[in-house]
Amino acid sequence: MNINHINIAIDGFSSCGKSSIAKEISKNFDMIYVDSGAMYRAVTLFCLENEIISNSKFIKLKLIEKLCDIEIEFNFNQQTNLSEILLNGINVENKIRSGKVSEYVSKISQIPEVRNKLIKIQKKICENRNVVMDGRDIATIVMPNADLKFFITADIKTRARRRFDELKSVDKEITFADVLNNLSERDNDDVKRKHNPLIKAADAIVIDNTSLNFAQQNELIFRYIKDAKS
Repeated sequence: MNINHINIAIDGFSSCGKSSIAKEISKNFDMIYVDSGAMYRAVTLFCLENEIISNSKFIKLKLIEKLCDIEIEFNFNQQTNLSEILLNGINVENKIRSGKVSEYVSKISQIPEVRNKLIKIQKKICENRNVVMDGRDIATIVMPNADLKFFITADIKTRARRRFDELKSVDKEITFADVLNNLSERDNDDVKRKHNPLIKAADAIVIDNTSLNFAQQNELIFRYIKDAKS
């Protein structure tokens, strides 16, 4: 292991803080952060904007046919010191965080052709070391040889409360029950999908942050990283 340049894989359930901790790792250890979940959200946004998916329909074949028209890139924002996602050249970092995208992203992420396309992009990014990436199958599929692997989890009601607190300022109609039901469905989809389901890598370090605040979680995970680099 190159102690100055390592790859870190973070997996876990929805709304358990994977992206937040990955961003903190990126800032504190000067690593490249890749939000794999944002990539699936970008494809979902594309489907919504192109009337591929809605409450009444999901034209799977049209999505597969249109995959060649989807270009996903990350652009480094020097002001925030973070990478932001571009969908066909347009910054959609804020649009992909909507409740509507959250409602459909699990369905989109189950499509093998979608996963294959995005995994290829993710693996290409990881060819250069010093990457921290979070998602559902990073330690098992994308970076099976990562130097450090974390599996983040928390009680579903705790996760729902955190997610609701994030969404209620931008979506006045959303309720806690809506968020809880959505997370329950997404958990079920993640663990039961046929292709690359959410499972803990055998050598992953489990972090249950139900009773941890953000600073406590950071301290715990940073300790593991410092030990790996020492």
